[in-house]
Amino acid sequence: MQRAAERDQRDRRDEREQRVKGLRRFLVCAAAVPVMLIATGCSSDSGSDDGAGDGAQTSSSASASASPSPTVQAAVYKSLPQPCKVLSKKTLEDLVPKAKSGKAGSSDDASTRGSCSWSSLDNNGVKGSQFRWLNVSLLRFESDVTRGSGEKLAQEYYETQVQDARSVSGAKNTKSEPVAGVGDEATAVRYDLKKKEGSFKQETVVARVENVVVMLDYNGAGLAGEKTPNADTLNKLAQKAAKEAVASVTKANGTGSGSGSAGTPSSTPSKSASKTPSKSPSADASKAASSSPSKSASKKS
Repeated sequence: MQRAAERDQRDRRDEREQRVKGLRRFLVCAAAVPVMLIATGCSSDSGSDDGAGDGAQTSSSASASASPSPTVQAAVYKSLPQPCKVLSKKTLEDLVPKAKSGKAGSSDDASTRGSCSWSSLDNNGVKGSQFRWLNVSLLRFESDVTRGSGEKLAQEYYETQVQDARSVSGAKNTKSEPVAGVGDEATAVRYDLKKKEGSFKQETVVARVENVVVMLDYNGAGLAGEKTPNADTLNKLAQKAAKEAVASVTKANGTGSGSGSAGTPSSTPSKSASKTPSKSPSADASKAASSSPSKSASKKS
């Protein structure tokens, strides 16, 4: 009996010791859990912040590359020559032999538009007189991101002016032909026009070189019984003068002789510049004849 009691006591003592050991292990584990959670939480937050920063930078870069600034090809020519100096003295003597000097047209911006006109009246008294009128107009277009390159705008204006020259009211025997070797493209238009002063022969040459349009109007008439000038002669003179004017434009910009080439932002020429700037014959010439019969010339006043 005594031995049985001693075994029971040992068993109970061992059982208590096992419960104490188990409790100790539980407390140690419980104390370690918060430390692990804190460490895990910090590690997780740090990774999240790094990812968000990378994402913001990537989004900013993508946004910048997705919306590039609009661009347009820059205009080749940046200036114009003085209109009254685009033709040589010899050429002026051939076209307007009695002209004393050219009359410059008004311009609000000499770098984008200009014009000059000459009139000649060879008065032979009762034998009649020969009248000549010459006008050169220059119009330069700048590139515009909303409308296109200067060359494109000049080409559109060139086509409009050619069409206008072909459709002058009252014109008869209208003919047009391309002109080789004058800028990038050129067209000559001729027609007859009857006025009270006499029968006029009109020659208009429209040329484009890069982003500049050159318009040359030349007409002649025999007055007071004088014979009408030869249209072919006037046509050759007009084409020669137009080629020289185009060469002056290219020379003013330091590029070649104007025989043609393959061809920001300030805007296109102002509204006033978009109108062809030539004028009717001078007051002295108008005593012998009214203003130029060319529609393109009459629109330029």
